[in-house]
Amino acid sequence: MVLDVEDGVAALRTLETHIPAAVVLDLALPRLDGRDVHREMQSHEDTRDIPVIIVTGHDTSDLNEKEFACVLRKPLHPDRLVSAVQDCVKRQRPGLSL
Repeated sequence: MVLDVEDGVAALRTLETHIPAAVVLDLALPRLDGRDVHREMQSHEDTRDIPVIIVTGHDTSDLNEKEFACVLRKPLHPDRLVSAVQDCVKRQRPGLSL
């Protein structure tokens, strides 16, 4: 199942009731950016081990890419996104199937 949310605040609200296998996160989310969403996820036991895939067209020079399952650059074709997410999650959590 794929859930789509409109901003960072909605992402955190959704994580209160749905623990996903992985999170695809844009750094430039409205209301609460992706960095803040990730920081909040890391502060909670229920969400800290969820693989996070960053997808962004923004500068990531200040980003510690080791904190994420992977970092993907926009533009990204939807088929490439699906395959990259599967590969990234498989590397971080080998037993998990999406």
